[in-house]
Order: sequence, then structure tokens, then C-alpha cells
Amino acid sequence: MGVIGSSVLVVDDERPLVALVADYLAAEGFRTFRAHDGLAALIIARRERPDVVVLDLMLPEVDGLEVCRQLRTFGDPYIIMLTARADEVDKLIGLAVGADDYLTKPFSPRELVARIKAMLRRPRSGGDAAPPIAPARRFGELTVDADAHEIRRRDEPLALTPLEFELVRLLSAHPRRVFTRAQLLEQVWGSDYYGDAHVVDVHISNLRRKLEDDPGDPAYIETVRGVGYRWGPQPS
Repeated sequence: MGVIGSSVLVVDDERPLVALVADYLAAEGFRTFRAHDGLAALIIARRERPDVVVLDLMLPEVDGLEVCRQLRTFGDPYIIMLTARADEVDKLIGLAVGADDYLTKPFSPRELVARIKAMLRRPRSGGDAAPPIAPARRFGELTVDADAHEIRRRDEPLALTPLEFELVRLLSAHPRRVFTRAQLLEQVWGSDYYGDAHVVDVHISNLRRKLEDDPGDPAYIETVRGVGYRWGPQPS
């Protein structure tokens, strides 16, 4: 997907902020749409099908989390959540409903544009994605089926975001190999990702809630303290 001509929907109830961000994006060659509440955002998103949505967490009418959930029911834009608080819970919840990244206010419009450009250079799964690493592989009750782009637990498909799927696909293809955050960012987010490396931790936390019987004592994605993460079990 190219950057020039790509469309971005900016959603925030702070009108000056929306104007600033939209003008900055327009100057960089993006088509922009603006909304100041969640209901308007959903109407515009259904009509215009933006490539990226910059979405504030706290919105009137329909809040950002619900907007994010609904966006995922009819499209697959990249979503960057905005939050006024550096509260990890907000970030975890936002990414759990399908956001790809987050920014804490105040932020630099230049940083936002850099993140958007990096996202658009990274193909969504189902586009020009790399060939599957391996056919279906079983790890106890978990099946990783790269060919079908599906992860099943006890033969029930799991609802994973595209980034969550790519993390599982990569880690499970190399059991016991330790990946640093930087390596995961480069291989899953892309070498030009411009953001907080701890976004990896947020996605891993969400994955553990979906994959594990006990997320506090994970059997699949293990933490190697001070280094990174690894896939624990060997295929059965």
C-alpha cells in the first residue's frame, strides 16, 4: 500500500487537535477525514473506508474502545489509539479490541505521521504477505495453521488481531529460540517502526489471555527475563 493518497480518519473531541493533525497529514500527501465523536467516526468510516484511523480513547456518544470494536466488524484499517493518560490498562484494553498501536498525549504530529507511514509500508495479512512458514503444527491443545491463517485452541478458532497472529506464527515457527523486543518489532511491525518497544509487551499480554489457561504461568509464550520472549513447547 502506498503512502501518498492513502486516507486517514482522525477522531478526537478536541477540535484544534483534529485540525492540527489533519492539516499535518494533508501536507504529507494523505487524504484526511475528521470526526469529533464516536458515532460520526463510524458513519464516516463505513462510507469512506479509511486506510488508517487515529482514534481517541475518550469520546462522546460512543467511546474509542467501542468504535475500535465496531471498526473491526466491517473493515481492517490500521488503528492508532490516543490516550490522555499513561495508564497501561488503557493501552492493554485498546490493543485487546484490535488497535495496532497507541500514542499518549501530548504527542508530536511528526511522530504520528512517521508511525502511520511505517504502518502503510507494512502489508496487512492476506495482501502481499510472506509465504507461510510451515503448515499446521500442533502444540498440545493449540494448533497454528499458517496456511489457513488461523490459530485454534481445542479446535476452536481464536479471535486474534493481525499483529497477534504474526507474533504467534513467528514465535511458534522457532520453538525455544529467544527473540528480543527489537527483533520482534523488526520482523512483525517492520524495520521502520517508529514507536515504543514496549508495545510488544502489551500484545504478548493480550495473547496470553487468549492462549493460556493461566496467563500468569504461561505454557506457550515464555518470558526470558532481561532478554525477551520465546515459544516454550515443541510441536507434537
